[in-house]
Amino acid sequence: MKLATWNLNSLKIRLPQLLGWLPAQRPDVLCAQETKCEDVAFPAADIQAAGYHALYAGQKTYNGVAILSREPARDVQIGIPGFADEQKRVLAASFSELRVVCIYAPNGQAVDSDKYR
Repeated sequence: MKLATWNLNSLKIRLPQLLGWLPAQRPDVLCAQETKCEDVAFPAADIQAAGYHALYAGQKTYNGVAILSREPARDVQIGIPGFADEQKRVLAASFSELRVVCIYAPNGQAVDSDKYR
């Protein structure tokens, strides 16, 4: 299985590059971070047209994660059970015998910074 990860720093801006990269590299699963895209605006049709299934949890302007896969996912989980994930930083799914967890973690700033809230 070919697994890839990409911090997109805005799916809207990187969509053309992503749609060119997917057929060239053909990952079985791509974990994308910092999508910065609300769920209602996620380009699911474009991703599907490229031959991929899409799972996503996002919000406008900040954060957001997605898992794109050539095969459908199972046992999908958004966030971490028992913890609020208002910032949409964790998404997990199973493929064959592999559990994939896509996480967008804040950079090394002070714990009291807004990025940790």
